[in-house]
Amino acid sequence: MTDYIQIMVTAEKKRDLEKISDILLERRLAACVQIYGPIDSRYIWKQKIEESSEWVCLCKTHAVFFDEIAGIIEENHSYEVPEILAVPVAAVSEKYEKWLIKELKDFT
Repeated sequence: MTDYIQIMVTAEKKRDLEKISDILLERRLAACVQIYGPIDSRYIWKQKIEESSEWVCLCKTHAVFFDEIAGIIEENHSYEVPEILAVPVAAVSEKYEKWLIKELKDFT
């Protein structure tokens, strides 16, 4: 297991995720952010099954940045309760890890 994570966030508008990704990349809290979609989402919200079209982004980062990234997402997201999920990265290639270390702000 590594200390790297992927943070997943969904939003109704692609532009919202682009804004968040710009902030994360400019502050070097994420080395890479991928945005894809639209996807169909089904979920329970306020006691009802809902369905919507959303966009998803995956942020490649180090676990030490999770709280800071979550705060930025919450400040810049239109949802009352944005999805902010971190998935641990089990393994990473040596070359990719060197690139992550180079592109992320110092976390040592």
